[in-house]
Amino acid sequence: MSLMKNRVFSSGILAIGAMLFTSILLAQSSDIPLTEHGVPDFQGMYTYRTLTPLNRPKELADKPTLTAAEAEEWADFENRRQNRDLIIDSVGGAGYPPGVISYNEFWYERGVETIEDRRTSLIYDPPNGRMPATNQAGQLRAARRAENRRLSLGPEGRTLADRCLMSGGAGPPLVPGAYNNNIQIVQTEDHIMILSEMIHRARIIRLDNEHQTRQIKWDGDAIAHFEGDTLVINTKDFYYTDNGRGASPDMMLEERITRLDDNTLEYDFTIEDPQSWDVSWSAKFPLRRTDGPIYEYACHEGNHGMIGILAGWRRYESMGMNGDGTPLDSTEPTVEVSDE
Repeated sequence: MSLMKNRVFSSGILAIGAMLFTSILLAQSSDIPLTEHGVPDFQGMYTYRTLTPLNRPKELADKPTLTAAEAEEWADFENRRQNRDLIIDSVGGAGYPPGVISYNEFWYERGVETIEDRRTSLIYDPPNGRMPATNQAGQLRAARRAENRRLSLGPEGRTLADRCLMSGGAGPPLVPGAYNNNIQIVQTEDHIMILSEMIHRARIIRLDNEHQTRQIKWDGDAIAHFEGDTLVINTKDFYYTDNGRGASPDMMLEERITRLDDNTLEYDFTIEDPQSWDVSWSAKFPLRRTDGPIYEYACHEGNHGMIGILAGWRRYESMGMNGDGTPLDSTEPTVEVSDE
């Protein structure tokens, strides 16, 4: 066979190979349901509850993943440890100090098993599976926030969760919590809505390439685009001074949602915030389809707790005590915080 024939033959093989490869890619894409606007269809109700914690437990520091047997044993242990009906009020446990335990087990809807890949944390970067250490700017901001809570001069001195404005679990970003770990996704031609059952917050996301700051929102300005079959959401310009995990208004959040199968989406987020952490960090977990319904979480409408918190604080002050019931002379000095 001549050199020219070899080249023609080789080119033909390459062309056939390329066509086959392209056909495979097209076949993969065609398996993903699309909306009437031709983009991947993620609409539906999903739950993201799981027993796997955001941060890797210190006792599992050297185990990024568990075996099937280890995961089953650990899940049994955690379900017993976190069961509020097994906690003795005078002893405390599972994050509760000795005293009155707020809820019994009836009210909880946390996950009861680890995620399918049996990772020991939802965080996968840094590799140790834990949030990075808070930097100096973040520590100073946290000290100021703690002092505001200690004084509790008004509703603004309490957390956003106390005020029923935002919740760490409902996001953004989403993070599994104790209950209401459910969302509903709705898509139109130019918007995506994620309704969180927790706090009952509807997050409106524009399919757009440019941010706008005409109206600063508690949950930031979110824009999105598709990279192949993955929905990429970028959010910035948050209104709050601090969220529950220590992020600042300068946080840059990227969320990536990809379909894994007919009933499962992968939710992957990365946070960059130089005012809180010197490095970025990332976590991921599945969103599993559920029948619903999404229940109304009438937090603000029924927020009698806020009145009770502030009334209790004022009562203690009239008795010469701090809001937590400790004597005034045990108050730690107020931390001076620089805005630099």
